[in-house]
Amino acid sequence: MTGPYTDHLTRPAKVQICKPADPEAKGMIERGNGYLETSFLPGRSFTSPADFNTQLAGWLPKANARRMRVLGCSPDDRLEADRAAMLALPPVAPVVGGRRCQRLPRDYYVRVDSNDYSVHPTAIGRRIEIITGLDRVQVRCEGRVVADHARCWAQHQSITDPVHAQAARAMRHERFAVVSPPALTEVEQRDLSDYDHMFGFGESREEGAF
Repeated sequence: MTGPYTDHLTRPAKVQICKPADPEAKGMIERGNGYLETSFLPGRSFTSPADFNTQLAGWLPKANARRMRVLGCSPDDRLEADRAAMLALPPVAPVVGGRRCQRLPRDYYVRVDSNDYSVHPTAIGRRIEIITGLDRVQVRCEGRVVADHARCWAQHQSITDPVHAQAARAMRHERFAVVSPPALTEVEQRDLSDYDHMFGFGESREEGAF
């Protein structure tokens, strides 16, 4: 992935996805990744993406001060010249992260990549906007934040906010509490002699008695 690109001030910056097997576009990025793999990663361990970025930020000033044989100087020595050659930032800030809209299903979860994130169940059936970044997954409904999670980079995980789960339990309880149990209905108990008179059994007994 490369970027940003801009046509001076006429168009905002954008992210451009490199085509597969395109060494001319991907070469610079791959060389940078290779440098990190051989100079930064060995001997280190990370607890999260944020920890990775923190350690990288502390390591970069030392790495950029080293003299590079290819450059004939350190990267810090080339910084001012690179900045002078850069274009000005566009007047419209580029849109970062991903955005999409959908209706919140009854299970009050939204899927980002392969992970499911809970949303406040009061938004069920309403149109929501899912905003994804490198660090957060946020969901808005009518301008109101109904979910805000740290983004999970593992796969096939379910991330549940305890507040959302508690609200869902309360809504289910209220829904079923309004349904009153069926009232007890008294059923008439008929005397068995009524059936004797209906089928003539009583009269036979009376005749036999005489």
